[in-house]
Amino acid sequence: MELDSVMLSQLLTASTLIFHVIFATLGVGVPIMIAIAEFLGIKRNDSHYLLLARRWARGYTITVAVGVVTGTAIGLQLALLWPSFMQVAGQVIALPLFMETFAFFFEAIFLGIYLYTWDRFKNRWLHWLLTIPIMIGSTLSAFFITTVNAFMNQPQGFEIVDGKTVNIDPIAAMFNPATPSKVFHVVMSSYMTSAFILAAITAFIILRKKGTDYHKKALRLTMVAGFIFAAGTAFAGDLSAKFLADYQPEKLAAAEWHFETEQNADLIIFGTINEDGEVSNEIRLPGVLSFLAGNSFDTEVIGLNEFPEDEQPPLWIHYMFDLMVIIGMYSLFIAGIFIVFIFMKRFNEWNKPLLWGIVASGPLAMLAIEFGWIFAEVGRQPWILRGLMTVDQASTTSGDVGIALAMFLLLYGVLGTFCVTVLIKMFKNKPPEAELERRFPK
Repeated sequence: MELDSVMLSQLLTASTLIFHVIFATLGVGVPIMIAIAEFLGIKRNDSHYLLLARRWARGYTITVAVGVVTGTAIGLQLALLWPSFMQVAGQVIALPLFMETFAFFFEAIFLGIYLYTWDRFKNRWLHWLLTIPIMIGSTLSAFFITTVNAFMNQPQGFEIVDGKTVNIDPIAAMFNPATPSKVFHVVMSSYMTSAFILAAITAFIILRKKGTDYHKKALRLTMVAGFIFAAGTAFAGDLSAKFLADYQPEKLAAAEWHFETEQNADLIIFGTINEDGEVSNEIRLPGVLSFLAGNSFDTEVIGLNEFPEDEQPPLWIHYMFDLMVIIGMYSLFIAGIFIVFIFMKRFNEWNKPLLWGIVASGPLAMLAIEFGWIFAEVGRQPWILRGLMTVDQASTTSGDVGIALAMFLLLYGVLGTFCVTVLIKMFKNKPPEAELERRFPK
């Protein structure tokens, strides 16, 4: 494979998104966990939950700081790597890009106030109210940037006349057919993943025999929240499948190795495929693809052979789709088991196999986010603006992209190391018990 400017631009954009999505996901999901913890702490007059909110908020600020850098890199790369795309679509997506920045600053202002006003209010509920604009800001930030991605999948709200973009309607561009399912899926999966990341850290501490009542409450809270959000993510995934069947049938067909248009289409899990399109070693669920596409086993699903070969997504996205879905089902299962164990006293929810399963759920949930974004972006190929502009047409022709790729990879390595190091130092050898005694003396 030749590493020309187009391929290097794709690699640089992909590496930036893969790194950024970690912090973007936590940026959307952690605030709601902080809000829930503080709410329970005030409602129950429980210092454990109040301390949870404090400690989660401190860690959250570090991930926000790194997310700002990677988010800025994405904006820079849009202009430098994809100039033809920005020439056509730049004015159309200017509004959501600006509003995303506004939403971030809105969140940052209230986050700063939140962090520096602990114990400053006699009425604790006044401090908790500060979490609401933080949640609104983080979720709106995800909403606005996701509308840009949705627009790339279903471009509308403008016309191209003599090579110029005219009759621009940014609201119509934002609220395109892809927006509802994409935004819902992104927000709900961010909530879910953040809950499981926090649960995984807590379970690991308990396994190291350092767990206390504080940690047990934290694990119960995060697992219950994770179960609810995982169920919501599954519902969002169902809506996304139906959207693909209606608006991007080539992506759904490539994801499921579905070549012939038919009713009662099978859902294919894993397997291998040869050059002739013959599938083997797969798991088939009869009629399930049709059911996902239209809530009926008789739903007709369009096959990939209906589309020109040069407009077909690569078939390896099938594995990204399968891994995303299976990890989502695993998350729902492990959280469900834990909740059942809580209420059925003859079971011990603190047994090692279950705790290790929870530890695994954190990084797996983040991997599912990565697999999902790879599926979403690669599944749109060869288009950068579906039906209007290909990736090849949009890319820069500069010969310096390779140098930029190396520099940005170095930057992400430094940022990742900085983030992990600071988070470890922030909490290592600082047990919650000592902080509980200091902040909430009996």
